[in-house]
Amino acid sequence: MFRRTFWFTAGAAAGVWATTKVNRKLRQLTPESLAAQAANKAIDAGHRLKEFALDVRDGMAQREAELGEVLGLNGHPDSELPTQRRIRAIGGGEQSGDNKQIKYIDNTTYSYNRNEDH
Repeated sequence: MFRRTFWFTAGAAAGVWATTKVNRKLRQLTPESLAAQAANKAIDAGHRLKEFALDVRDGMAQREAELGEVLGLNGHPDSELPTQRRIRAIGGGEQSGDNKQIKYIDNTTYSYNRNEDH
């Protein structure tokens, strides 16, 4: 008799356990639950992406500072900037003592117009 009672109790417990598991799974598969899970995952992904972007930005600033230090761009120059040089692009004439003129090739197939599509 105790044997039957044991197996009856074990079967009832297994049935309750299985019913509980199935009900939990069904509640997880409802449209509202799926939408909430998707929203939570999207928010988590957004947070991770934001953290990654901030890490990249920090790394870029650090590397830029390192490059500026190596190239000597971080120091403040004591003197003023040199005066700007003007280059005469078209026409002849003397420039800083040179008598060089710009020569163009007349029969060239190269187009200097970069806006052409052909």
